[in-house]
Amino acid sequence: MDKKALKKILFVLSIFFTVLTFVGVVYVLLNKGQVSAGYSAVPMLFAALFITTYNKVKKDLEMEKK
Repeated sequence: MDKKALKKILFVLSIFFTVLTFVGVVYVLLNKGQVSAGYSAVPMLFAALFITTYNKVKKDLEMEKK
């Protein structure tokens, strides 16, 4: 897969899981903490994974240009 396409896919996934994290936080807060915190914690882990991978791919692309 082309690194530029991978960079775009990772960016979209990062945004998606970040938004999903905040939706999970709102859901947990609206239910006064009676539901599992995993509704926000699990998407947060995926968001961190995709953001870290996005930054690595971005750095690799910048290094290839030099």
